[in-house]
Amino acid sequence: MSATTSRAGSGYLEAPFVALAHRGFSRAGLENSMAAFAAARDLGLRYVETDAHATSDGVAIALHDASLDRTTDAHGLVADLPWRTVRAARIGGTEPVPSLEDVLGTWPDLRVNVDVKSAAAAEPVARAIERTRAHDRVCVASFAASRREATVARLSRPVTVSGARGAVLGMFLAGRARTDALARLAARSVDCLQVPVRGGWVRVVDSGFVRAAHRAGVAVHAWTVNDRATMHRLLDLGVDGIVTDRADLLRDVLRARGLWA
Repeated sequence: MSATTSRAGSGYLEAPFVALAHRGFSRAGLENSMAAFAAARDLGLRYVETDAHATSDGVAIALHDASLDRTTDAHGLVADLPWRTVRAARIGGTEPVPSLEDVLGTWPDLRVNVDVKSAAAAEPVARAIERTRAHDRVCVASFAASRREATVARLSRPVTVSGARGAVLGMFLAGRARTDALARLAARSVDCLQVPVRGGWVRVVDSGFVRAAHRAGVAVHAWTVNDRATMHRLLDLGVDGIVTDRADLLRDVLRARGLWA
C-alpha cells in the first residue's frame, strides 16, 4: 500500500484553532498514559500529541523516550523488549504503557498528532492507523523526514503531515528573506509546521515565520508553551495551534479570546 501526501490535508486541521495537549494532560507526570489522554479530552480538547516507538515484536507504543527508565517502573530499551513486557510496565508506577492502536481506537472523536521516534516505528505506526481507520484524524510528524515519509508511504489513504527540520529551516529563512519561492519550496508536501518558539537564542516563531508559512499555505503550531503570556503573544502573531503541557491554561486563554470551540 502507498499513499501520496495531499496538501489539502485529511480534515485533521479543520478546527479554527488547534489546541494540542502535549503527551496528554497530567499534573502528576503521567505523560502518554491513557489517563492523561482522557484528562485532556475531559477538559474539552480535541487534539492530543503523542510519540511512537516500536517494541521488538513490532507494536507501536505511545512513549516519548527510547527506554522505559524515566517514566515507568521498568527498565530497558523499548526496541529490545516484546510488547508483553512493555505492557506490564507502569507509568509513574500506576498507569500502563498504551499501544498506539489503543489510543487511536479508544476515542474515535480525538485527533492525534503522532511523532514517529524511530525508523523501526514507521511500519507499526502505519499499521495502527490502518487498523483503526484513523487517517482523517491523524497528523504524522517526525524530526526526520525519512521516518515520516516511511510511515506515510505505508498508508492506504492520505494523512495530514507536519514538516521536518529541513522544512522548518527553509521557512525560517524564507521569513527572514521574505522570499515566497523559498517558502513554497519549504512547504512542499506538508500541511503544517510544528516548531519550537525558540531554538537556543534564536526566536523561531515570529511574524516573518508565520507570514511566510501562511503565504505558502501551511499552518504553524508552536511548542511547548506553558505560560499565559507566551500563549497570548503567539496568538497575536497568528499561529494556528499551540502544543502545551498546560491544557487547562490554554483552554482558559482561548476562552477569554473567543477562540474556544
